[in-house]
Amino acid sequence: MGALWREVRIIWPVLSGIVLIQLGLGALIGRLEEWPVGDAAYFTFVTGLTIGYGDLVPIHLVTRLLAVLIAFSGILLTGLVAAVGVQALNAARHDPD
Repeated sequence: MGALWREVRIIWPVLSGIVLIQLGLGALIGRLEEWPVGDAAYFTFVTGLTIGYGDLVPIHLVTRLLAVLIAFSGILLTGLVAAVGVQALNAARHDPD
């Protein structure tokens, strides 16, 4: 756990920045589509995790393009989290303290 914590502290500004960008884009989509704030946040996380249930669908071209940006940033976020986990496991394996 110590190795994971050290790795997360290094990458935390990037991870939090990506999440803030996703939430900002989701809020913009929600405003343009006239969705409640809760629906916009839900849409952001479902799209960012590339689950895409399809219960909320943007109609306008601009909001669809913003949703694509959320999805790509979600893929980047997932990759970074996986990389941090792998790096922490490697560090823990090589440094047994």
